Amino acid sequence: MIKKISAYKIYLLYSGITALLFSLVTTVMIVYHIENVHMNPLQLILVGTVLEAVCFTFEIPTGIVADVYSRKLSIIIGLILIGIGFAIEGSIPMFSAVIISHVVWGIGSTFTSGSVDAWIAEENKNVDFNQIYLRAAQAGQIGSVIGIILATILGNFSVRIPILLSGVLFVIFALFLVLFMPEYSFRPSAPEDINTYGKMVYTMKRSVGFIKSKPIISLLLLVTLFYGLSSEGYDRLSTAHFLSDTTLPKLWNLQPVTWFGIFGIVGMVLSAISMQFIIKRLGANGKIRSAVILLITNTFYIMSMVVFALTRDFSIMLIAYLSTNMFRSVNEPILNAWINRHIDDNARATILSTNGLINSLGQIIGGPFIGVLATNISVSFGIACTAILLTPVIVLYALSVKSDKIYS
Repeated sequence: MIKKISAYKIYLLYSGITALLFSLVTTVMIVYHIENVHMNPLQLILVGTVLEAVCFTFEIPTGIVADVYSRKLSIIIGLILIGIGFAIEGSIPMFSAVIISHVVWGIGSTFTSGSVDAWIAEENKNVDFNQIYLRAAQAGQIGSVIGIILATILGNFSVRIPILLSGVLFVIFALFLVLFMPEYSFRPSAPEDINTYGKMVYTMKRSVGFIKSKPIISLLLLVTLFYGLSSEGYDRLSTAHFLSDTTLPKLWNLQPVTWFGIFGIVGMVLSAISMQFIIKRLGANGKIRSAVILLITNTFYIMSMVVFALTRDFSIMLIAYLSTNMFRSVNEPILNAWINRHIDDNARATILSTNGLINSLGQIIGGPFIGVLATNISVSFGIACTAILLTPVIVLYALSVKSDKIYS
C-alpha cells in the first residue's frame, strides 16, 4: 500500500506546484492574447468575464459535491479540467478557442475553489490558520518565481509552449495526488439516508443558515463582492497598460515576455519578504489585528493602483505595479485565514464556494463595464475606475475594526 504524505506537506506542495503552473500561463497569457490572438481591451476582459460566469454557474454545485462526497475527489477533478483548459488554449491561437478553454478552466476552478482550504482546515484542525495560509502563500511565491523563470525562457521560443506545458503538468499533478494525498477527517455534511439531491439541498440550507447567524461572514462576503468588481479590470489590463501607455526599456533588445517575467520575479520576491514580515508579527490571539492589517494593506493597495493607472512614466509605473501586486498578495492569505476561523466544518467548502461565487458575480458585473470604458476611452482610465470600485472595502474593514459585535 502506498504511504500517504502528511496533509500539511501536501498543502504546501499543492500551493507551490499550482502557483508554478499558473505562473507558466499567466506570465505569457496576456502577451499571447494581444500579440498572437490580437484581442482588444474589451475582448481581453470578456474572456475573463466568461471564466467568471462559468465559475458563478458551477461554484455552489461543485462546493456541495466537496461537502457531500469528498474534498480530495473534487480537487483532483478540478486539476484535470484546468489542465485540459490550458492545453486547449495553447493549441489553437483563436479567440473562440480561448473562450472554450476558459469555460473548461472555469469549471475546473470551481471544483478546487473552497475544497482545498476546507480539506486542509479539517486535516490540521489544531494548527493556527494564519501560519498555515501564510506559509502556503510563501510556498506559492517560490513556485511562482520558478514558473515565471520557466515561462520567460520558454516564451522567448513561443508564448504557446508554457501554456501547453502547464496543461500537461496539471494533469500529471492530479494523478500524483490520487496516490499520495490523504483524507482522513472528512465527514459528509448530509445524512447518509437521503438521496443526492436531498443532500445538496440539506447542505445548502445549512450553509445559508450559518451565514445568517454570523455577521462577520456576511461582512467578508460583501468585501469579496468588491474584490470581484475590481479585480478583472486590473488583471486583464495591466499588461496592456505597459504595452500601450509607456515604452519598455530597450536593454539588450529583450522581448516584452522577458520584461514581464522580470517584473513578476521582482514582485514575487517583494511579496515573499512582506509575507515573512507579517508572519513574525501576526499573533494567533488577535482577530482585530487581522482587520487592522487588512485595512492598512488595502489602503496602500488602492493608492498604488491609482498611481499605476494615471502615470505614463515607466519607472513610476513599474514601482506602482510592483507595490499593487505586493499588497494584493499579502491581503489574500490573511483574509482567507480570517474567513476560515468563523466557518463550521460541515459547510466549509460550500461557504467558501459561496465566497468564490460572489467574487465571480462581482467580476461578471464589473469586468464588461471596465472593458467598455477601456476600449472607448483608454486602458489607463479603465484601471483608474477599477481602483475606485475597490474603495468600499476600506469602509468595511474600518467597520470591522471599530465594532466588537462583528465577532459574535
